[in-house]
Amino acid sequence: MPLSISSHTGRKESKDRPAPKREPRSSEYVIGEINAFIAIRDELLAEVEEAKTASKLDSLIIANNFVESCLTPARSPYDMQVLPESDANRERERCEEIKKRVAQLRGTLEVQ
Repeated sequence: MPLSISSHTGRKESKDRPAPKREPRSSEYVIGEINAFIAIRDELLAEVEEAKTASKLDSLIIANNFVESCLTPARSPYDMQVLPESDANRERERCEEIKKRVAQLRGTLEVQ
């Protein structure tokens, strides 16, 4: 006697129907995530400016490195999951500015 598996609704799976294809994540969703990481990085920069501690500075460095890694050109099949190039260039420049600011802040932490 063959066994059959039915879904939770009691209907049997049809072999004639192809399995539904997964929709790729939209670029809007990914762009929103990247922008969220950028906002977190910028918030960490503001915190470091206010309370200059080594742990906050380390958090900023990690966040900035992560944002920078999100800005590298994507390869297939992820080529739709990037910021528009004009935005990516602006954020790459911002990452470089933050690296310079981190170096300045690190100098003030060592002096204290």
